[in-house]
Amino acid sequence: MDINDNIESPLILKVSFNKYLNQYEDLIRADNDFIAANARRVLEIAENNPILREGFSDLSILKNHEKEIEGILQDAFSPILTKNEIKTASVPFHNVIFNSSERFKSILKTAGDEFELQIKNMPVDQTYIIACTIILNFCYGYSLNFKRPFFYEIPDTNGIMRYYKILYNADFTEIIPKENAPKITQKDYDELLDNFENIDLWKEKFPPNSYEFNGFVISNIFDVTDDQSISNIKSSLIGEDKRKDKSFMKSFYDIFRSLFGLKNLEVGFSIYIEEENTFERVYGVGMNSFLLNDLESKPCSDALCDWSYNRLINENSFFSISDVDRLFKLSKGNAPHVKVLHEQGFKSAIFAPIANDDGLMGILEIVSKEAKALNSINANKLIDVMPFIISAVERSKNEEENLIEAIIQKECTSIHPSVHWRFEKEAKLFIKDQMSGIEPSFNKIAFENIYPLYGQIDIKGSSEARNWATQEDLKLQLSAVKAILKAAAKIESLPIYDQYMFQIDDFLKGLQTNFQVDSEQQISEFVNDDIEPILKHLYSTDELRVEIDNYFNQIDESVNALYHHRKNYDDTIALINKEMASLLDHKQAEAQAMYPHYFERFKTDGVEHNMYIGESITKEDSFNPIYLYNLRLWQLQVMVEMENSYYQMQSDFPIALDVASMILVFNQPLSISFRMDEKQFDVDGTYNARYEIVKKRVDKAFIKDSTERVTQKGKISIVYSQKEDEREYLRYIKFLQSKKYLDDDVEIVELQDLQAVTGLKAIRVSVLYHKDKDDKAFYTYDDLMKEIKA
Repeated sequence: MDINDNIESPLILKVSFNKYLNQYEDLIRADNDFIAANARRVLEIAENNPILREGFSDLSILKNHEKEIEGILQDAFSPILTKNEIKTASVPFHNVIFNSSERFKSILKTAGDEFELQIKNMPVDQTYIIACTIILNFCYGYSLNFKRPFFYEIPDTNGIMRYYKILYNADFTEIIPKENAPKITQKDYDELLDNFENIDLWKEKFPPNSYEFNGFVISNIFDVTDDQSISNIKSSLIGEDKRKDKSFMKSFYDIFRSLFGLKNLEVGFSIYIEEENTFERVYGVGMNSFLLNDLESKPCSDALCDWSYNRLINENSFFSISDVDRLFKLSKGNAPHVKVLHEQGFKSAIFAPIANDDGLMGILEIVSKEAKALNSINANKLIDVMPFIISAVERSKNEEENLIEAIIQKECTSIHPSVHWRFEKEAKLFIKDQMSGIEPSFNKIAFENIYPLYGQIDIKGSSEARNWATQEDLKLQLSAVKAILKAAAKIESLPIYDQYMFQIDDFLKGLQTNFQVDSEQQISEFVNDDIEPILKHLYSTDELRVEIDNYFNQIDESVNALYHHRKNYDDTIALINKEMASLLDHKQAEAQAMYPHYFERFKTDGVEHNMYIGESITKEDSFNPIYLYNLRLWQLQVMVEMENSYYQMQSDFPIALDVASMILVFNQPLSISFRMDEKQFDVDGTYNARYEIVKKRVDKAFIKDSTERVTQKGKISIVYSQKEDEREYLRYIKFLQSKKYLDDDVEIVELQDLQAVTGLKAIRVSVLYHKDKDDKAFYTYDDLMKEIKA
């Protein structure tokens, strides 16, 4: 086999010992007879084997001249040092080693027959260019520093990966240009400096096989496992979202195993929460805490004994337990950190504080199921590692704080993506002023000439439903109390029981005939102040104990009242809001893809939403009224879909409530600005305030000269003031009627005047419903109710 087979390179490789042997020509004339005699011995071997000087590329010659090569390299590979030094003689760009020290042979033997030696960090796709840079150095004197550290990764007897750094000695190599080799000029060199990755350019300047390489390289190899482990720890801690990476903790374990030279080793972490003086688990894939075991958190005083507590938290110093079982017996299981290790089967451990100048942030936990494997001596290996872990934890802590802030911003004071660019722009100006020493101020965020859209799906009769639920709960509670008092009066005839029962009857009568806003408060005060002390007194009576227990079991601790019907009502409202908001959010993603616009929604007794669309929001010269019309049609269609979705899931709710939908149309563009105090957008200007007034009051508006609300169950109400809006929405309705979204009973009504707002009208049209998503039939609201109840 030829060395140059299947390799594209500017170099034709030949193994040659010519330059190496030339040094012995000088040594023959040395004053030292021993050195001169040894030189003659080496040159005699070379004279008898001229191929070693001439050079060869046939690998079989290496095998056939193995003894001779070993003889001439004896000085470079001293027999005295061969069991200590890690050294090889090899062909560059190949894993072809033809001479090596005994120590290197022993390392490979330990790795096993299956192990394949490969140089790490050798970029295979760049070997051609690397060869060219070597030619530039050797032949043209251009000093290009392209050296990168190369390594071997070789497992030891325990399967622990050890790292060996390779340092090349190229003193015995020579590179000679062939006749077809283009001469490299300064201009060529300057061009190559800016085109490292342009392989075609390098091949043009250094054609394949245009130079001869004669010689070999000696590699001096050093075990740098500790240094490399520390470097790997540093590298592994750099980067984002490591806690989401399944392989991160496995590789982290492997690095620590290499550092300590222990196969049976695991690494864990726990966070220190100073305010609560507790340890908490780190959340992440594969993250463990051996101090907490299966708990989420634990008070520090319960996790550590007094000595270990003081060592870690007060002194910020690490400590080791070399024999867990022995210490467990000595402490009689009373040392909590020893006990928790013993329960998990660990035999030795090191606990190290992750602390900076501000104090303790967490604990690094290193554990092994082998006794004495971890101890106070090898614990010192952590001294070089801890600065990187501390730095990573500091960064992680900052990132977590930023993430928490981001979540709060998103969930509580959301800035919609469509306008985020504007806030970002102001924030950059704020930082710029701050860094320049100017008093920074966050300027007003405003958008002009934008079109508003508003819609709501409102729960009909929510106040009446809640009042009914409250009445029913109070009736049940008062009746239960009355039954206990009645039984108590039979056991002990006291007039006070009769007086309380009279008062309860009076409350029950009031609930039936005249429920007031303060009725709930009056009854609550009566039960808490008068009844509960009596019930606690009566609890000592055996005949009443079970009945009193049953009463208190019905009382919800969070509201200190019977909370059955009201809970059904509250749960229903919460479920309706959750489902409707979720559907609207899902649909909104589709609408944003059509054309970006501002969107916000609110949960009340139902779900309402605001949308704003216009040039100043999109920041591009792309807005056209067609996008406004499209969004209006989309909104109308989605409101119908939300109605359908609601009634399809209505049977899943604890209480059957109805909803009514409304859209408010405002055809004039307006301005909005972000109110810093309320963390939301609001309209600007007196004229635009009319829009906000209508929004707040229109759903309670009546049809002119009637007591009928404009919003009705089973119908969509579209409120507007301009004739052109009426024509536009009648077109949309006709289109949705053709799609069987809406019925044919379109009506146009006038609304009673609202405060400072006159001339409003509404288009009302019935929604067509499906019983479920797969149902192809269409129903009016009344038909649907009949079908559901049938």
